[in-house]
Amino acid sequence: MAPAVTGGSKDPRTARTRARLRAALLEACEQQPPDRVTVAEVVRRAGAGRATFYLHYDDLHALALDACAETVREAVEALHAWDRTPPGPESPPRELVTLLGEVRGRSAVYRSLLGPGGGPLGELLHQELRRRSHDELCRRRPAGTGHDLTASAVAGLFTGVLTDWVHDRIDAGPEQLAGQVWRALLAVHAAAASHGRSTVTGPPAAPLG
Repeated sequence: MAPAVTGGSKDPRTARTRARLRAALLEACEQQPPDRVTVAEVVRRAGAGRATFYLHYDDLHALALDACAETVREAVEALHAWDRTPPGPESPPRELVTLLGEVRGRSAVYRSLLGPGGGPLGELLHQELRRRSHDELCRRRPAGTGHDLTASAVAGLFTGVLTDWVHDRIDAGPEQLAGQVWRALLAVHAAAASHGRSTVTGPPAAPLG
């Protein structure tokens, strides 16, 4: 059986086929609720056959998760889109605003994958964001200053807020939400940095991981 979400492939034909299937699914979901989209419609739009579809994906859910996986990479990068000094609390990274705008534009797709507890896309987002945050913290701050806790808090905060937002539990536009999330993340890191100052000699490093 094919994996739920396929990884990268060195075969350009395989990569092109998967890209066509992902694009076909997202296109279909923009025109109707995701739960009404069928494999037959996706393969028709992609110019592929059912056998080809099942060669790469177990089902439509696996395809949808793969199609949205790029959003995970974009989210991780958007929250780290700065060099030495992060933007202030009133200036969230523009990449974050852009990302949230893209999610809002395909909210039906993300709503189907980000369930109340995060769902499969939420799990992937949390995992990747925690890993990146932890790596950045280890690079920027001394060891033993709560990196595990901070990375988990960052990943949990962003994943939870994004999930509630696509389910309309948070009333905010992309730019407003970006500002709110950014201020919350800065507060998490400021608290961690303050703890680090009390236990580690020397000035704190950059406040974000």
